[in-house]
Amino acid sequence: MLLPRAAYRLSVEPEDPWRDSCPAGHPITGPAGGWLGVARCVSCATAAPSGTAESSGADVKSPGVGTGHAAAGPASAATDPVGTATDTAAGPETGSATDTAAGPATGSATGTAAGPATGTAAGSETGSETGSATGTAAGSASAAAGASSARVRYAPSPLVPLLTALVCAVLAAATGPRPELAVWLLLTPFAVLLALVDRAVHRLPDRLTLPLAAAAVVLLGLAALLPGGGGGGNDGTGPGGSWPTALLGGLALGACYFALFLINPNGLGFGDVKLALSLGVVLGWYGWLVLFVGAFAGFLMGSLYGFGLILLRRAGRKSAFPFGPFMIVGALTGIVLGALAGA
Repeated sequence: MLLPRAAYRLSVEPEDPWRDSCPAGHPITGPAGGWLGVARCVSCATAAPSGTAESSGADVKSPGVGTGHAAAGPASAATDPVGTATDTAAGPETGSATDTAAGPATGSATGTAAGPATGTAAGSETGSETGSATGTAAGSASAAAGASSARVRYAPSPLVPLLTALVCAVLAAATGPRPELAVWLLLTPFAVLLALVDRAVHRLPDRLTLPLAAAAVVLLGLAALLPGGGGGGNDGTGPGGSWPTALLGGLALGACYFALFLINPNGLGFGDVKLALSLGVVLGWYGWLVLFVGAFAGFLMGSLYGFGLILLRRAGRKSAFPFGPFMIVGALTGIVLGALAGA
């Protein structure tokens, strides 16, 4: 139930670490710096309709860019009488917020009111005659960035906890009462979170991928010390798994993805390379065969999805799509098969 909030906050462009406010500009607060809690803004729920940023005409940044705070507004517009780059971020005075969504043509009404305020005759005729080039360019970039993360809304989602619970149930049924089950259950929510973020903005943040790899190594090392946790041997047969093979598996799969990244950096992101480290660790726990099956399953599902998009004419041969979710589902397939084989 806590994943939608974290997914919303992390689904930002690479230059932004995370969001710290809801789409209306209200700060996200709560335990652990606002990271723990459901995806619901109390201020938006309790505020009167006339008091929201949308109804008051305030310029709010796109949810896909930056933090979502309200822009400066009239104060900034007064400092730039010609409607240049400052007006682009100034707010409703110059009509740039309307231009962001629909270009100069739809900003004429706002620009008509802005013309006298800024003292430019052209502004009273067209809404953004002087700053149209800057406003249009910035608006197009903002709209494109906002569209990339529009799939993650700041609202509770019943599907996310249900999906996470279903994955945990499948892992529990396949693994049984063995020590590594606790590791799978702890790592699953973070894997689901990575899939959500990658699906929304086509990136896998280092704040999740690198700690996930370290956590997988440490937790499986602890599981190997418990009775029944490390009796699988290097070949992954028998109950339990092998921690040394898990370490080697992480290095091997990470090296394979790094080689693919060097061969075609436009076809594979470096975030996928970092994710491969943790997936290689958990797959290598059950042996090399499980590692191969899980990695191959991810490539197979990703390839079928890409070919499907091409056949439906929804993408071209060079179109980009998030590969992280397929890597995670492929790893889940390998873990389930390895757990069943070692039962």
